[in-house]
Amino acid sequence: MNKDRLPVPVLLYLLVIVLPIGFRVGPLYMTSLRLFLIAVIMPLIVRLLLGKYGKVLLIDVLFILHIVWATIALVVNSPDRVVENIGAAAIEFLGGYVVGRAYIRTPEAFGALCRTLMLIVLCSLPFILFETLTGRPLIIEIIRKIPGLTSYAVNHSTARLGLERVQLVFAHPIHYGLFCSVIFSLFYVGMWGQVGNARRVLSGMLIVACGFLALSSGVLLAILLQIGLIFWAWTFDGIKMRWWLLVGLFVMAYISIDLLSNRTPIKVFMSYATFSAHTAYWRGIIFDWGLANVIGSAEKGVIGSPLFGIGLNDWVRPHYMYSGSMDNFWLVMAVRYGLPGVAFIALGYVIGLARVMRRNFENDQVLVQFRRAWVFTFLGLSFTLSTVHVWTSIYSFIFFIFGAGIWLITAQPKNDSDIVPIVGGEKGDARQRANRKYTRFPNAARSQARAPHRFVRR
Repeated sequence: MNKDRLPVPVLLYLLVIVLPIGFRVGPLYMTSLRLFLIAVIMPLIVRLLLGKYGKVLLIDVLFILHIVWATIALVVNSPDRVVENIGAAAIEFLGGYVVGRAYIRTPEAFGALCRTLMLIVLCSLPFILFETLTGRPLIIEIIRKIPGLTSYAVNHSTARLGLERVQLVFAHPIHYGLFCSVIFSLFYVGMWGQVGNARRVLSGMLIVACGFLALSSGVLLAILLQIGLIFWAWTFDGIKMRWWLLVGLFVMAYISIDLLSNRTPIKVFMSYATFSAHTAYWRGIIFDWGLANVIGSAEKGVIGSPLFGIGLNDWVRPHYMYSGSMDNFWLVMAVRYGLPGVAFIALGYVIGLARVMRRNFENDQVLVQFRRAWVFTFLGLSFTLSTVHVWTSIYSFIFFIFGAGIWLITAQPKNDSDIVPIVGGEKGDARQRANRKYTRFPNAARSQARAPHRFVRR
């Protein structure tokens, strides 16, 4: 089997992500994604806990504990809805994570994933352009017309900037935009040195343009944050402490806003992370009342539920808030499952990021770029998930990509013993280069292809 090809289970996973087929099994609503994950989740979790995919990590345990606690919270608050809702959440969340954790474990597999995701964006371009002009998601419409099948409801969001918002194959335009924002750094940063600069830049611009057509401020925030991190890394490339310097600047900015503004820094952040002042004001109210539902508020007359949350029950909010929508993933986890529920998933997320960020891959440029791409992606998402909520396929996809980067925690960089001479003439050089796609200096390796007794990295 070609090591540069994406594992078949991952290809099948991506296929059911982009073909959102739904159908009924008695009273239960099933999707192609859930059906696939039901088939693979238990064997993968068992093998994961047996150490078949490397050492069992604290992240793995915390994510499993999140689902265990969420189950307990729903038993306490919504016992009649436990099986369907926890079943769906556990399958989509843990299923996506373990598929990425199990099958993306090498630089070759990770690189193949980045290229495949870019190919998906390219293939979707005609459908995206049609939808942004007509408001019709063709793939969803076609699936819904097949007898016995259904799909996501067509989202009738208000047009913005004279364009219809693109949802493509997701439940909401925001989810499509997040899909693009995840792919942006993975390809633009991760493929540095492995594809030509012109192709990489054009592909990055295309991904940004596609993500823009979701017309979501949360999506634009994720992409802009990633572009900012890329610019910072490029500008201060020679400074070892550049990331601590950036953290220091963020801390100073937070303290300054807290001292100079009559609003909290979080509310100031939300006001600049939206298309309109009205949306920012509305999200501020949601945050205040959502937090009150968790920790309680005598001023608002709300009794908090910090331990088990409120489950799937309606949350307490002002009478004029006719919608129960809550645009904050972390807040939804806290309101629904209590502080332990959100702590387990957030702690696993932070530990994963921190451990990958701390790895030193100085002698292996491929791993440096993969680590940077993955970290940039999830740093951007960390903030964006404070302004949007995710569910169904995009929820699963985000944690699939998270699991797909966990191998970087234990990845071993190449060392000097891996450097071997290229000998044997042009044909021999070509054969050796074909087996050495991931080199430390790929451009140099190509330019030295005809020179015998030169050294490149295997």
